[in-house]
Amino acid sequence: MKILLVYPESPATYWSMRHLMHFIGRKATLPPLGLMTIASMLPDDCEVRLVDENVETLGEADVAWADVVFTSSMIVQKEAHERVVRLCNRLGRPVVAGGPYPTSSHAEITGVDHFVLGEAEEVLPRFIDDLRAGKAERVYRAAERPSLSLTPAPRFDLLRRGVYAAMAVQYSRGCPHTCEFCDVIELFGRRPRVKSPAQVLVELDRVWTWGFRGSLFIVDDNFIGNRPEVMQLLPQIAAWQRDHGFPFQLFTETTVRLADDEPLLDAMMAAGFDSVFLGIETPVVDSLREAGKTQNTNVDLLAAVKHLQHKGLEVTAGFIVGFDGDPHDVFDRQLEFIARAGIPQAMIGMLTALPRTRLHTRLAAEGRLVNASGGNNTHDLTLSYVPRMGAATLVAGYKRVLGELYDPDRYFERCLTMLAELGPRPHAPKSLKAYQVRAVVLSLLLQTFSRYGLSYVRYLTRALLTNPGALTEAVTMAVKGHHYFAMTETIVPEVVPARRARRRAARERAIAEVWRVVGAVGSELGFAARTAMAPAPIGR
Repeated sequence: MKILLVYPESPATYWSMRHLMHFIGRKATLPPLGLMTIASMLPDDCEVRLVDENVETLGEADVAWADVVFTSSMIVQKEAHERVVRLCNRLGRPVVAGGPYPTSSHAEITGVDHFVLGEAEEVLPRFIDDLRAGKAERVYRAAERPSLSLTPAPRFDLLRRGVYAAMAVQYSRGCPHTCEFCDVIELFGRRPRVKSPAQVLVELDRVWTWGFRGSLFIVDDNFIGNRPEVMQLLPQIAAWQRDHGFPFQLFTETTVRLADDEPLLDAMMAAGFDSVFLGIETPVVDSLREAGKTQNTNVDLLAAVKHLQHKGLEVTAGFIVGFDGDPHDVFDRQLEFIARAGIPQAMIGMLTALPRTRLHTRLAAEGRLVNASGGNNTHDLTLSYVPRMGAATLVAGYKRVLGELYDPDRYFERCLTMLAELGPRPHAPKSLKAYQVRAVVLSLLLQTFSRYGLSYVRYLTRALLTNPGALTEAVTMAVKGHHYFAMTETIVPEVVPARRARRRAARERAIAEVWRVVGAVGSELGFAARTAMAPAPIGR
């Protein structure tokens, strides 16, 4: 049987880093790990191909080759999913759909022949047997959440080389917390299930053998959700990294409580982690309690971020506005916190009610749902619910936050704050890779003469005066900033005139300062010349 795996195109979002790819010569941030894992679960006698629409075009010939097409998608990929399904329908190829979007919304999806919902380890073999026997049902759903000991290593060999900025592996599924707005616990449960250290090392070997070196994302929604198991894993990753010369710079998602656990933090640093994504959400404690995010309520969030930075971890974070308990000044409080914390990459979105979450259930019971969530948690301006503060107030405040967060001057200021706080990274690469050299050169050539070039040059100058060894890190942050600036100008176009006015005023101030200095120097030179030419006094 010929099976084509298709990963639909993701739209441009703050997460996609689409405007960054040109600088590093890549096409997408991460590969489709779910489909790569599904490929490893298929029988050996299946011929398998993978098309990731984020790096290549799905053509009619690709679909015509296949006996059946498998696709996996998130809610944010809904439109691309529908386009893939229409193509398969037109060419008469059966479609099998899975992933978060079908799992939460399969009843509303048309054109799909079979759904494999939830986690596939135990249910996929039964579906394949039924498909071959010509008696496949429409919907297959796992009765229980499987042990990850059943999960094989992904098929990295199906990927195109040189097109992804980072690679990905998975260690665990599930999270012990009960955040009302989060669908992770609905999809994967509250008991974190983990792979064995041996499984993880096999996957590291696969990535290494495939030839990738660089950033490796451990995609878990909460990497430290099962602390005893993680503490067994980390020393083995550290040993593997030492044996291989630390080829991977690891990053993952955790809770802020990582900052309270020094042994765990030290073990992560020893294993080669250099950044973490935190779900901070808001500095407003009442809103955290309302959302069920109690793990953030009894901790000094700012101190936690600073501690992680001092240890050498770059902190990126998620933030939310629109909780029922948000005060009228929540937008200013978010901006102030993010600035003081020095978090350049602050992914902020309006609260959204994802299907099957407790938030969705509550708002439905209160009659406050108005639209289905589009799954875009960083810049979807269409609200899925009626907020307490009023829709107009929330949208206007959110747009202001986006415009200010990703104003070049404010962004670069956060970068400088972060660089000043960032502790040493003993396992950082000692030399630049080719794509990093490309990024530095293109950044200097393109960003210097961009619409925010003055801000960029001022930022790099200050960064290098503070820490001459931070050029690569400073340029990396600047290139990421280019993506965020472009996204913001697309989403909130009204920021463009304001930015132009600020840039014009900055240029005028700079020119005035130059003329002031020239005038002062000229006056000094004139005085010196007059003094030199004055007749000598006649002696008595």
